[in-house]
Amino acid sequence: MSYLRLEQITKTFGSFVANDHIDLPVEQGSIHALLGENGAGKTTLMNILCGLYRPDSGQIYLQDRPVEISSPAAAIQQGIGMIHQHFMLVPQLSVAENIILGTQFSLKLDLKQTGAQIQHMSETYGLAVDPGAQVWTLPVGAQQRVEILKALYREASVLVLDEPTAVLTPSEVQALFRILRQLAREGHTIIFISHKLEEVMQICDAVTVLRRGRVMATTTISDTSPRQLAELMVGRSVSFELNKAPAHPQDVVLAVKELEALDDRELPALNGISFQLRGGEILGIAGVDGNGQRELAEVIAGLREIRRGQVTLQGQSISHRVRQQKLPLGFIPEDRRKMGLVLDFTVGHNLILKVFQRLPFCRRYFLDRQRIDENAAQAIQSFDIRVADRRVKVGQLSGGNQQKVVLAREVSGEPALLIAMQPTRGLDVGATEYVQQCLLAERDRGAAILYISTELEEVLAISDRIAVIYRGQFLEILDGATATREHVGWLMAGGQGSSTDLPLENPTERGRV
Repeated sequence: MSYLRLEQITKTFGSFVANDHIDLPVEQGSIHALLGENGAGKTTLMNILCGLYRPDSGQIYLQDRPVEISSPAAAIQQGIGMIHQHFMLVPQLSVAENIILGTQFSLKLDLKQTGAQIQHMSETYGLAVDPGAQVWTLPVGAQQRVEILKALYREASVLVLDEPTAVLTPSEVQALFRILRQLAREGHTIIFISHKLEEVMQICDAVTVLRRGRVMATTTISDTSPRQLAELMVGRSVSFELNKAPAHPQDVVLAVKELEALDDRELPALNGISFQLRGGEILGIAGVDGNGQRELAEVIAGLREIRRGQVTLQGQSISHRVRQQKLPLGFIPEDRRKMGLVLDFTVGHNLILKVFQRLPFCRRYFLDRQRIDENAAQAIQSFDIRVADRRVKVGQLSGGNQQKVVLAREVSGEPALLIAMQPTRGLDVGATEYVQQCLLAERDRGAAILYISTELEEVLAISDRIAVIYRGQFLEILDGATATREHVGWLMAGGQGSSTDLPLENPTERGRV
């Protein structure tokens, strides 16, 4: 009998059926993958398991015993912990305070002792963080490690991980896998949600595939393959090779010279970066998370001040211009929920955020609802945004569909420069394929594309040239056709040691130069 069993779980939101009579058996001491496209119902199902939602019907069993999970606190009491894809952290609190939040109710907390305990735990599991650091100062990868530690601190017997490797480096992923295997050997039951099929094949024992709220299959990893899983997820054949025509570079669109900028902690983040980017080409930025990628994107987009240097767009200096001014520039931010979208706005209103004051969407200071709806309907069809009603709030969409809304808005004006910051983070194989093909179409139209990702395989596949960033500097700019994973990985680690090594640590934990 399964240690954890979900039977006939159904959950609807209005007329939308998120989970349709789902059965999910998970064995004790196993790592069970939950796969599906964005919007397939994975997160909804796990939110039910963790007490954030109540099912309309169905039953949850633990050790063959029916349980009622009416709240996250009830889930924790049952030994169920979840690491969410979108972090559940309080930015103003320290790492230690976030980890113990809700577990201690004393008026006098011994943060020194707690910090020492968390420090020991982080070293034991290879998840290096500073217990005294404020969360808002940490890069995304370190914040993910705090979430993992928070779940481990609560000693959950059932551990749900929703896209836990999305912001980790290759070596950090392998360290996490070692932890998960150790936890499984000790009897923990682990549910692993991921869009990375190679990771599922490497770490998991069994897999359940969802499509549009229904179970397509439950099988052991030894009895399936990545291609079979991908086809079960999307309902069609999926190409694992990026169909990319040769680039035809045109005139210089973006020129950056001796660029310097500070991060949010007022520490140097960019240290004399210079490069040129032409229309009709994709320049990929490869690097371990936290080496200046975000600051570079924000400086060019006008969201961060330049300390020194020059940025030129189509021959015009934009070094001291702000984002609100009309520029032929599209920007896909790293975090679509915090920077790319207004979650309480509709799909239609999010699509016109950059042009809502202009015709045809605004007439005599009033928004033209009909024009907004027509524009939304066209974008929904053109970009395959899966939504029952174009007036639904964008916060209710899956991650993949949210990303398509951002993409539709940013390419609608046919920008000369498109900055794509982690454009496929958290997306399934089908949505990733769609976003990359869309960016390639923009390149072929003549746009210059700056593609920033910590996913090395993606950078290698889509880029015409690859710049490797380390501690705020470009170590080398390589030809995308001849660059190898080994050499790029060696540069990502600072070009130290053997060139066959991949990055072994996050340099942000050692401090920036």
